[in-house]
Amino acid sequence: MRKQQVFRNVSCRKKALSIGIGLALAALSGSTFAKCVYEVQNDWGTGFAANITVTNDTSSAVSSWNVGWEYTKGATISNSWNVTLSGTNPYTATNASHNGSLQPGSSATFGFQATGASEVPTLTGSLCSTDPTDPTDPTDPTDPTDPTDPTDPTDPTDGNQVVFRVNDEGRITKDGEVKPVHCGSWFGLEGRHELPTDATNPNGAPMELYVGNTFWANNSQGTGRTIQQTMDEIKAKGINLIRLPIAPQTLDADDPQGQPAVFKNHASVRATNARQALEDFIKLADKNDLDILLDIHSCSNYLGWRAGRLDATPPYTDATRDNYIYKREDYSCGTDVGEGVTVQEYNEQKWLEDLRQLARFADELGVNNILGIDIFNEPWDYTWSEWKSLAEDAYQAINEENKNVLVWVEGIGSSTSDGTANPHGDEDTNPNWGENFYSMATSPLDIPKDRLVISPHTYGPSVSVQKQFMDPAQPECAGLSEDAAAKAKCNIVIDSDLLKSGWEEHFGYLKDKGYAVVLGEFGGHYDWPKSGAIRIQDMWSFLPKSDYDQKWQNALVDYMSDKKIEGCYWGINPESDDTGGLYTHAYDARTNTSGWGEWTGFETEKWEMLQRLWDSNPK
Repeated sequence: MRKQQVFRNVSCRKKALSIGIGLALAALSGSTFAKCVYEVQNDWGTGFAANITVTNDTSSAVSSWNVGWEYTKGATISNSWNVTLSGTNPYTATNASHNGSLQPGSSATFGFQATGASEVPTLTGSLCSTDPTDPTDPTDPTDPTDPTDPTDPTDPTDGNQVVFRVNDEGRITKDGEVKPVHCGSWFGLEGRHELPTDATNPNGAPMELYVGNTFWANNSQGTGRTIQQTMDEIKAKGINLIRLPIAPQTLDADDPQGQPAVFKNHASVRATNARQALEDFIKLADKNDLDILLDIHSCSNYLGWRAGRLDATPPYTDATRDNYIYKREDYSCGTDVGEGVTVQEYNEQKWLEDLRQLARFADELGVNNILGIDIFNEPWDYTWSEWKSLAEDAYQAINEENKNVLVWVEGIGSSTSDGTANPHGDEDTNPNWGENFYSMATSPLDIPKDRLVISPHTYGPSVSVQKQFMDPAQPECAGLSEDAAAKAKCNIVIDSDLLKSGWEEHFGYLKDKGYAVVLGEFGGHYDWPKSGAIRIQDMWSFLPKSDYDQKWQNALVDYMSDKKIEGCYWGINPESDDTGGLYTHAYDARTNTSGWGEWTGFETEKWEMLQRLWDSNPK
């Protein structure tokens, strides 16, 4: 359950591929001869972003360099980074103060954003070669129309060749070999909630992957971080599966909240649109041997975590929350609403078609890394019988399109929005949204066991202060939770035995029955309540310590390790207010709001905890 996500390798889009892939590939193939290489990083039709890499291919160090070029189609550069730029076509770039000195064999890369049509111009300069093997030579032997090109998306041997299954021990396999699940969620494409005061998109819901590189960082130069860099880093840390949340609107390349005009990433890494960003991410992950779990995270990019069902309608659970500006009472996925509510209609038919579309991605994108589909995030607003029927329909739809992927099913909650109680065992432990599989003991899902992953979500006080965290020494706090517990000045106690008994009857017992059980989400601020939203810090400031969620997370990992249960950590990126991530964040709600979206390092203790979990369940 995400309370709020507020936003304080890029590849060419399809159109660019259709008309300019020969130039792009030629430019790359010519880098053996050229010392200056021009590459279009992003093209959105009315403008583009490009990089130029300068390499000192001499035998001596240089202390400065320059590059010149001219556009024949009238493009105009609007801003640049890592370089001093002069001229108005032709342009001259000279090194910045930090990248002028180049040892033999070393390189410097700078970039810029421009309006107009993209092209690959001829480069001149102090380190630019005039080798006759011009990189735009049309006789380049790596002609992309070569029918043997292994990345050709129409190649019938591409995509969907890997078979993912669950074995008799409840372990996920990839082509028959056990695949240990070392997973984290990398979010943003499902939508975020912009501030009401945002200059260009107040209260918007842009669908943009967080990449740690915003347009205002480093005096608008950006941080230099790329998706490829992050993939390299998390893979080296042990991640082999990325859970990728999306919304139905992410699949619409024309949705206004999926366009560059509302994006906040730096131009050097800014996507063409949300749909293209999704496809590009999957393909880049495939090249990096990282598998993908696609997650339909809500019925709407505006509603996000609140939804709980396909046709969600207001009022939502945060409607009466104090000191909270991120409400969405004016949006709905259901049609039975009053005036003043924007309807983004969603229903079972639309949902099943979206699932079919995701199931076809392996073939359509020519990739082998679609491990599974998480069919709907935290369906807390259904009874078990309702959700069971929907999940079984989802399996049928996915299986008709792709028989090689796994179907991930989350649990329900403790009650629905109309007050209907969902059985969950002992009343002393309340399940998180998505955690409750209690009724599956008597009413199991009719989905083949070798295709099914049971995927509960569970969180500690950093996300939701539940009644099982109350101090028994305060009888007046019995049964309280969330804001009510804070107002009553209730202490927090992490009772691992009580927690484990709840996890066991909510989902753990299914592991003993041979099901694959993989937590779809868990995580939190290790130093809660010191970190997170200011309202939370203030509300819980009376607590004497700040290690409550750290204790909770480690109690969960102890339980998972004992049960051989695997999981996906929320999240890899740190922009979730109530959890943080596996990267540290320059942002501080009180002292550094401009640091939003800038990643500064690794959350070492969290990584160590995950390594302990991974070591407990090796291949």
